[in-house]
Amino acid sequence: MGIVRSAVVQLLRFMALMAAVSFITFVLVSASPIDPVQANAGQAAMISMTAEKRAALAERWEVDTPLLDRYGSWLSDAVHGDLGDSLRYNAPVVEVVANRLAGSALLLASAWVISGVLGLALGIAAGALRGSAIDRAVRLYCYMLSATPAFWLGIVMLMVFAVMLGWFPVGFSVPIGSSASAVSLGDRLYHLVLPALTLSLTGVANIALHTREKTIDVLSADYVRFARARGESTWSIVRRHGLRNLLLPALTLQFASISEIVGGSVLVEQVFSYPGLGQATVTAGLGGDAPLLVGIALATAALVFAGNLFANILYGVIDPRMRKGVGRVRSIGA
Repeated sequence: MGIVRSAVVQLLRFMALMAAVSFITFVLVSASPIDPVQANAGQAAMISMTAEKRAALAERWEVDTPLLDRYGSWLSDAVHGDLGDSLRYNAPVVEVVANRLAGSALLLASAWVISGVLGLALGIAAGALRGSAIDRAVRLYCYMLSATPAFWLGIVMLMVFAVMLGWFPVGFSVPIGSSASAVSLGDRLYHLVLPALTLSLTGVANIALHTREKTIDVLSADYVRFARARGESTWSIVRRHGLRNLLLPALTLQFASISEIVGGSVLVEQVFSYPGLGQATVTAGLGGDAPLLVGIALATAALVFAGNLFANILYGVIDPRMRKGVGRVRSIGA
């Protein structure tokens, strides 16, 4: 019964999130100064276009339709699974988002895993060796990354490793002139290295610094002093006693960073001309493509929601005491 109730609560939260995200996106698009007709037709075409043609395009793009009417019409179709058509790509929004998300999936997953593993490892090393040269280097590295924009880091990586050294391709997800179906997995991974590293490096700082502080707290506990008195080394203590306490807060930050990874992919994909969801977001924004922007916002919000939900499930797997604690609280409250 408790599982059913929890599932219903999560479903209601998800529906409320989707409704709020879609409405806010519509409001922001309506407040944009971009004229969809001019942005997509072009200045030269607008000059030679007749008034009737311009009015027809304005009606198709719903330029003069009130916000609430546009949102109400979209919402009635969305309830039945129809998110509309992308006016920029001339295809259903669901199809465009699915194709672009599939193109970004490997990039997002790789960057997310690398940032989590690297951040956890650096944080543990810095905390265990507090005050050492390694600790100072990790903190300096994290502080510099915290103040570095993702697009600037991408440009630097592109200039150094692609242009100057020639180790990696300049951009794109496949070799130029090759069809996607004829490209091997090795070629895709080769084109993925620089974008994934750029996107992951910007997400390391928060996890590393937080893990460092948590490691210092764990190593100052009474049971750690007792373990040291028994002759255990620092790394043995971290591995046997501290790792479980370090994983829970790291997981929280890691799953919360999904939104940062997705947001950073917008700029990184532009720098590396990587065809994915981020590049589609820029295209839709510059063209005032409201249906596509709403579809992308809903997809990314669903990813973040699913990540947080999965993190809550993992807590009980990693630390069974949390399940028992929840059970005791419920029994006392009953």
